[in-house]
Amino acid sequence: MIKIRLARGGTKNKPFFRIVAIDERKKVRGSAIDLLGTWNPKKNTKIFDKTKIDAWIKKGAILSPAVKKLIGD
Repeated sequence: MIKIRLARGGTKNKPFFRIVAIDERKKVRGSAIDLLGTWNPKKNTKIFDKTKIDAWIKKGAILSPAVKKLIGD
């Protein structure tokens, strides 16, 4: 099953997250199927492609609770 979730990047005390479509059995740092956006909590910048997210949802992908809260869906 495909999930849309956050994948952490960055360094210690400088988090950076990618919003990715990924198989739910993969590790957090595993290879993603598609990059849907980014989120920088330090600067509070959110960039995501709503049309790509909607397309993945139509294909059966499930949003994680964190992503639901982030995109306001």
